[in-house]
Amino acid sequence: MGSVACAQVNKTSDESRDKLIAASQSGASPLFFDPGAREVRVITPLPFDNVQECTVRDGLPNFFKKAAAGKAVTIGYIGGSITQAVQGYRAGSARFIQSMYPRTPMKAINAGVSGTGTDLGACRLWEQLLQYRPDLVFIEFAVNGAYRDGLEGMIRQIRREDPTIDICLLYTLFNGQTAFYAAGKVPDNIAGFDSIAAHYGIPAIHLGMQPAMLEQEDKLVWKSDSRSIPGKTIFSVDGIHPLSAGGDLYAGAIARSMQRMQSTAGQLQHGLPVPVIAGNWEAAGMYAPESIARFEGDWQKIDPADSSYLNSFKGWFPYLLKGERPGAGFTFRFSGDLFGFFDIGGPEVGQLAIEVDGRPVQISGVLPGTRVSAIRDGGTAYLNRFNSFCNNRYRGQFDCIRLAPGEHTVTVRISADKADKRAILGEKQLQDITANPGRYDRTVFYLGKILLNGKPLQPVNGNR
Repeated sequence: MGSVACAQVNKTSDESRDKLIAASQSGASPLFFDPGAREVRVITPLPFDNVQECTVRDGLPNFFKKAAAGKAVTIGYIGGSITQAVQGYRAGSARFIQSMYPRTPMKAINAGVSGTGTDLGACRLWEQLLQYRPDLVFIEFAVNGAYRDGLEGMIRQIRREDPTIDICLLYTLFNGQTAFYAAGKVPDNIAGFDSIAAHYGIPAIHLGMQPAMLEQEDKLVWKSDSRSIPGKTIFSVDGIHPLSAGGDLYAGAIARSMQRMQSTAGQLQHGLPVPVIAGNWEAAGMYAPESIARFEGDWQKIDPADSSYLNSFKGWFPYLLKGERPGAGFTFRFSGDLFGFFDIGGPEVGQLAIEVDGRPVQISGVLPGTRVSAIRDGGTAYLNRFNSFCNNRYRGQFDCIRLAPGEHTVTVRISADKADKRAILGEKQLQDITANPGRYDRTVFYLGKILLNGKPLQPVNGNR
């Protein structure tokens, strides 16, 4: 792809990311779900004969061999809100796969996190998916930034952990992209992902190809405020998140593709060729704060399961460290090129001052398709944990900061300086902050995980 095309794709992806975050659920969904749940009907995929819908490549040989032998298998789904959602494609496709092998014990994992891409995906892959030894991993992040470095990092982590795990990429669409398929083309963000898939021999399914053709035939409306139009399928309200009928179409693409790839059953040790991207996120991970950092000042350890307003995050964070008093901080050391935080946003959160290798740093810009900023003079002095989606509610969020490769010491402190939250919320979201100003006039930080692309070093002067 040329630079102009990439820039346009990244701009559109960032716009779609904003929509995804706005529509995101506040917390985690249950990690495990039953592929054979009787309340989920077995879909009957509509006829659609287009060989380009599924690129088989090496297929899913190990999964199909094990499932056909009746051995217990685990299916993992990792992606953004389209994966996390109940009425997306996930439950329907898992139910169909179970129906292919009704006597085979199956369990499934929902590692979808709304409003996030392969940057956070690469960090949370082990904890939320790989440690449970999946036999098949579906990866869905095409509309969430389509960050190739993170995708390749995820693939390489899986292959290093177990070369018999099969992987399949799922390509979803955001508003306006159906025109590509209608014209016989592929959106640039998907083409970028598919170049990585091709390098590793990974199959890929274009979930939006049939909906695009139905739209071209005037049988489907991709985006509509109306939930019912006679003679037509309404795919979505916002142009991204499928309604039930749209989710069935996505699941139908997976069903057809699984039937097509069933013949690939066999045994294969997937190879690990040289990487496409030298700086990919193969070393990414997320860490319990107390395991790698030393804390100073007032911090409260919270079990989110015991909190009425943080309970929905218990699936992500076994504990949270809550700080509020300015000056309270923590220090950690690592070898690598990136660090960050997976935390919780809300009305009361504040700002963080950061020191790297003994000096205060300024933060500037965000790498397109990610939540990755850089250290740069002339940037902002603080990492603000409040944004326009923190109005009167709590939501998971994350940010990362890129550094030069090497060993680094990072110190983070809660700042006394407060962001202009009224300006951040804008004129349409001022009702709650006007009614409850004290709720917003605070400097809280809810730390769930420390993110690294690299490896932690021993905590400075031990742990707290």
